[in-house]
Amino acid sequence: MTSSAPRRTVLAAALAAAAGVAAPSAQAVDASRRPAAGTAAPATATTPDAPARRSKSLVDYHAWTTTADWTKGHAKGTRPAPGARPGIRLARPAGTSDYKDPHTGKTTSWEYATWTSPVHRPGTPATEVIASWNAHTPPGTWIAVALRGTYTDGGRSPWYVMGRWTSGDGDGDIRRTSVDDQKDGKSSVSTDTFAIDNPASGLRLASYELRVTLYRKPGGTLTPTVWRLGAMGSDLPDRFEVPASGPGRVGRELVVPRYSQEIHKGQYPEYDNGGEAWCSPTSSQMIVEYWGRKPTQQQLSWVNPDYADPQVCHAARHTFDYQYEGCGNWPFNAAYAATYRDLQGVVTRLSSLTDVERLIHAGIPVITSQSFLKTELDGAGYGTAGHLMTVVGFTEDGDIIANDPAAPDNAAVRRVYKRRQFENIWLRTKRHDANGQVKSGSGGVCYLYFPAKPAPTQHRVLAELGIR
Repeated sequence: MTSSAPRRTVLAAALAAAAGVAAPSAQAVDASRRPAAGTAAPATATTPDAPARRSKSLVDYHAWTTTADWTKGHAKGTRPAPGARPGIRLARPAGTSDYKDPHTGKTTSWEYATWTSPVHRPGTPATEVIASWNAHTPPGTWIAVALRGTYTDGGRSPWYVMGRWTSGDGDGDIRRTSVDDQKDGKSSVSTDTFAIDNPASGLRLASYELRVTLYRKPGGTLTPTVWRLGAMGSDLPDRFEVPASGPGRVGRELVVPRYSQEIHKGQYPEYDNGGEAWCSPTSSQMIVEYWGRKPTQQQLSWVNPDYADPQVCHAARHTFDYQYEGCGNWPFNAAYAATYRDLQGVVTRLSSLTDVERLIHAGIPVITSQSFLKTELDGAGYGTAGHLMTVVGFTEDGDIIANDPAAPDNAAVRRVYKRRQFENIWLRTKRHDANGQVKSGSGGVCYLYFPAKPAPTQHRVLAELGIR
């Protein structure tokens, strides 16, 4: 894909092309993800130590999270917010700007301040970059995250908006949104993903910087607080099949709540046609509650009391991207998870199921994004152009234990999928649809949610995978 067509348009086309394959309308945003073509040598079978090396060469996640990090950036009106969870806050306005919300039509004046990261140079120049962030946005405040890069030919991209985000959607809030039609002839942004338009040309993004702008009402005292700002850059080879990994740390299953998206079918259709499209927020809510967090009764008071699992409705509402018109915006889901007490969320890529084994062994579930035909995943009973599910464990034989929200009820959410089938549909970057047409795969995209202060074993495993 060389255009910057909105991802939802591409997804709709993919779903139409897949007609005849029994598929839930669980929308997980994979269909328009074009994992980049690369020039890496053919991969070989992995060993327990190999994934970390491959991850460093093909995938680079980098974030600013510490007090030292925040003091290194260029601040205009922001200041570090020390504490157990260091961040930045709006200290004094750098200026005032008007913003016309395209989804409400309202024009509002806002005070703002900015923080710009140091330039980061990935270990390998990237064809794709996905930013993610963790922040607290009191009512009437919001943030905008932007990315600017330098290409390997020496040129520089414009500042691309990677998201305008707030946790709320009250009368005084903007509507959280991605921004379409951003491109410069070399790259473009599709919802939440920066991509080089023609990777075969050899052009790559050699470095990038992130900028976060914090907004509040003029004269107000409330301010957003940003705790984490980061991005995952990658340069993955085109591949229909990935190397098989052998079982390693297996035989463990985490006790994760099981929620079905399908029981919410028809509920709150203003949020992407209701629950049958809520695979991403449903998966996110499962993991939020695994870590012992959940919405308060007051936060859930807007949900119809006749609906089961109202927290899933809450997650859908608070991950909804008003431009994309869906709940599958990857960074918005990670940001939603991080609104809960001392919880962090990132979007990254992993290199094999061995990486997932290590995380499960440390007690960290993994939300994975994949697309497949009905015949490619035994036991699923459906095919999909894009779907999120949660890996919660491995059988003694190394097969996948997944909480798959595309289930008729909560009791049916737990599934066991064949290791080889699951690994391939998750990690591949190219696939064929039901009509034989070439489509994209997610290339190992996942969400990782974990405590602000992980246990030592969790901290070590995350660090080995490039997450700090």
